[in-house]
Amino acid sequence: MCGIVGYVGGRPVHELLLAGLSKLEYRGYDSAGISVIAEDRIEAVRAVGNLSALQAKLDGASAAADGGSVAVAARPATTGIGHTRWATHGRVSEANAHPHSDSAGRIHVVVNGIVENYMALKERLVAGGSVFTSETDAEVIAHLIAEHYAGELADAVRAAYAELEGHYAFVAMSLDEPEVLVGARKECPLIVGRGEGEQFVASAVPAFLAETRRVQYVENGEIVVLKPEGVTITTATGEPVERAEQTVDWDEETAEKGGFETFMLKEIHEQADSVAEAISDRTARGDGVDLDEEGALDEAILADVKRIVIVACGTSYHAGLIGRYAIEEWARLPVETDIASEYRYRNPVVGPGDLVIGISQSGETADTLAAMRLARERGATVLAVTNVMGSQATRDADGVLYTRAGLEIGVAATKTFLCQVAVIYLLGLRLAELRGTLEAPRLKELVSEIKRLPHCIDEVLARADEQVVPVAESCWESEFFLYIGRHVGLPVALEGALKLKEISYIATDAYAAGEMKHGPIALLDDSTPVVAVATDSPVLEKVISNMQEVRARGARVIALVTDGNDRMGQVADAVISLPTVDWMLQPVLAVVPLQLLAYDIARRRGLNVDQPRNLAKTVTVE
Repeated sequence: MCGIVGYVGGRPVHELLLAGLSKLEYRGYDSAGISVIAEDRIEAVRAVGNLSALQAKLDGASAAADGGSVAVAARPATTGIGHTRWATHGRVSEANAHPHSDSAGRIHVVVNGIVENYMALKERLVAGGSVFTSETDAEVIAHLIAEHYAGELADAVRAAYAELEGHYAFVAMSLDEPEVLVGARKECPLIVGRGEGEQFVASAVPAFLAETRRVQYVENGEIVVLKPEGVTITTATGEPVERAEQTVDWDEETAEKGGFETFMLKEIHEQADSVAEAISDRTARGDGVDLDEEGALDEAILADVKRIVIVACGTSYHAGLIGRYAIEEWARLPVETDIASEYRYRNPVVGPGDLVIGISQSGETADTLAAMRLARERGATVLAVTNVMGSQATRDADGVLYTRAGLEIGVAATKTFLCQVAVIYLLGLRLAELRGTLEAPRLKELVSEIKRLPHCIDEVLARADEQVVPVAESCWESEFFLYIGRHVGLPVALEGALKLKEISYIATDAYAAGEMKHGPIALLDDSTPVVAVATDSPVLEKVISNMQEVRARGARVIALVTDGNDRMGQVADAVISLPTVDWMLQPVLAVVPLQLLAYDIARRRGLNVDQPRNLAKTVTVE
């Protein structure tokens, strides 16, 4: 979820790069850097922290230059690249900050994404004499381009692209071609800003919107060459691509939202990329999961865990519920899930041998922090699952598992929820691997299925207009909704109901479907929409019986189902179908149309979904 920006033209580049990075800092803010071509050398400045740290370092370099202690270029640099980092591979340090260069310092790159086969490439490059200076996977791109460089940067990038595996976007520049930038895209975003005698490239339009509104979108599998006089786009193998310019008619606020009408909608549509960031390097080997990263728990501790307790609040609690089902199913460990505000006051039985997982998007949720501290005081090992580096949760825990969702501005959690679920899945699989509770073929199959999730999320989003909008149109005026599910579908129902409550202010309940006859069925009549999570699972037949029971009382049933289950149309009034993945992973897909359903209903009611009444993004008090 990093931000990249590049400029080639006739203007001094430093301030243009910094201005662009300031608009991309939401994509990452643990370190930043720029590289510029200054006559006979490339000057790189990198700093740990947000952009203010980079600015201070640049100011210091400028002051030193004025004092005569460093060489001063005869003319300002006019070609450069910049990066703001959200660490996914390698700890937060200046050495790991971008840009990265080859051993000779003649080729520099900035990268957003993951190189899955970096280890194999690195071993080959080191054997050939390359000297690596960072712990990152991204650095391999600079050395690989240098290995292929024979006078044309674009050719070298194409050759490197053919060897890279993963999802990424990068921009490269070479001292030997001082007025050329070359970008490449594989799944991660890359956009060109067109100017007169100058060109821009970035992860998102806001990076250059103050300078130009003329854009060209680089598509997946394409290479783009930028020179002051123009832009050329080709396929990865060099065939020319015609790409029309578009004019972006956005104000500054709309630009920050990426062209979406609200931050919440933007963040819903960012979920595939966010989940990809959360899982890609951790599943790179294909036959298992690697969680050996900065702040991680010692795996010897994980292997000896006797019991797991998950504490969280709100949406994070629902992610924990899904995690309970997955960990118990795969790792065969007993798991309890508790609302943190209750756990901290009930004198829980917890101690050595227990792993307590505190899930908090912000890492600052007061009740979750208190529950984690209580558990640690009693001898339990505590793991924080959070999105924010340096948050209080990371300081209070024995280990950290970062969700890598990027900045979320909308109050109602969307992409942070999916990333929490994704990393808990990874933890469950790693525990199973350490404990030997899954056969190797089954483990490999589940890793493969998890790697498919980003593509499946995109597919769900592509179906929304056809499947979700008609449902919202038919029921947005209803004053009560009921959500039902069983097994792993129950947390999905709880989260879907919470989203509707949060942003539409409609009275909504969520219940275990098997409990309907114990009270909730009395609420139903022909004015009640009932949302049933009926994706493929071992309890699907039970869910279908519950749906028939609900429909017999006159309620209108809206069913979330797995592709290919054609009979659901006989027991539901409306069907929203989802791509087929392993049944335990279905929650990651099933919650997306429920987010969109809540969103569409709230917008039809004229409500502000980004700032729902009485709610705050982070609950730092009781």
